Amino acid sequence: MRTSSRQRIYNSRIPKMLHRRSLWHEAWVLAVLSLLGTFAGASEWQAPAAQLARKIAAVTGPGAVSLSVENRSSLTRASCDEVQRRLMTELGGMGVHFVEADQAAATVQVTLSENRQSYVWVAEIRQGAGEPSVVMTYTPRLIGPDAARAQTPFVIKKTLLWSDANRILDVALVSGNPQHMILLEAEDVVLYSQQGGHWQLDQSLPIVHLKPWPRDLRGRLVLEKDHLFDASLPGVFCRSSNAAPLAISCRPSDDPWPLATEPYHLNGFFASSRNFFTGVLSPGVQKQTALATFYSAAPLPRDKYTVWIFATVDGQVHLLDGVTDQTLGKLGWGSDLAAVKSNCGSGWQILASSNGNGPGDAVKAFEFPDREPVAASLPVDFSGNITALWTQPDGNDVIAVSQNSESGAYEANLLSIACSQ
Repeated sequence: MRTSSRQRIYNSRIPKMLHRRSLWHEAWVLAVLSLLGTFAGASEWQAPAAQLARKIAAVTGPGAVSLSVENRSSLTRASCDEVQRRLMTELGGMGVHFVEADQAAATVQVTLSENRQSYVWVAEIRQGAGEPSVVMTYTPRLIGPDAARAQTPFVIKKTLLWSDANRILDVALVSGNPQHMILLEAEDVVLYSQQGGHWQLDQSLPIVHLKPWPRDLRGRLVLEKDHLFDASLPGVFCRSSNAAPLAISCRPSDDPWPLATEPYHLNGFFASSRNFFTGVLSPGVQKQTALATFYSAAPLPRDKYTVWIFATVDGQVHLLDGVTDQTLGKLGWGSDLAAVKSNCGSGWQILASSNGNGPGDAVKAFEFPDREPVAASLPVDFSGNITALWTQPDGNDVIAVSQNSESGAYEANLLSIACSQ
């Protein structure tokens, strides 16, 4: 049983088309926009908006058009609104007027996306029952202060949960009254309950293993429905009982480790003598059951499927969608990444570690408007190297474990995303 000398550091968890207008009103709006454009002069969006407008008008011709603009890039709302205004102005000068979809001869859906070098604006044009036409234009990414604001619309909130001289491998928070916290350490699973705003020790359960641990030890802690938790360690699997006082049973095992929890279920086989996954997946991403050896993985949900993102041992980042294995190259990310659900942007972001400006690592949030990551937050720095980054079961938070480079203590922090705009 742990004694009261264990250091306790705790902060409270952070809670969790245009509109219908008459034709005369559209004409008036376009006239005002044109006049404002004349006085204001060109902006950085005028040239690409004019280019895209010419391509759209070449397909639709003059007449009644329904226009909608969707922003899937890191542009601010103000910049997106300006792009839409300039598109309307340019198209209006080419004889296009704007109506609702049920009154339009053509519907135009413009998507503002981007890659690492350029903004990519795509217009899908539908006329009648035929196949849609697609036109697009490119413009270089912003530089300067507006770009910094556009690319960092979110804030990573960091809350210290626990600091300990013992090595922390993973942490799980259990909802309830009181709330509980489970620490997976090298030799024990330790349970705490929240009492009076502090964590109080409940139980310490020893981990039985016959072989010595590898030097760079990793572990995974997963909450379960029919019992409290499972713990995966190199060559060892432990399962808790389902009634208090808790007990755990541990056995030698080469079973795969869970890379994420339901509904994004995927397991990976861990190299028990090393600190990475072998690349063999179970059950696989649809028909894809293997890739290069990797350190960590995270799901990125889409409307109809899930893309899995892997940080491989060679420093590359891979995207698996069940059909293709796309390599994004070396993005400067570290070995740890995790997915987090938020009310910002697309609703899901990827948190990736990297080298920080100080003595330790940093974590930054990224959006994936298409298949290229776009920075969505400023980095949050850590006082040492990050040793684990795991998503909590609800998806809203990520546990980040690091080792303080000065004190040597292990620190467990809770990370979540807040919208800054």
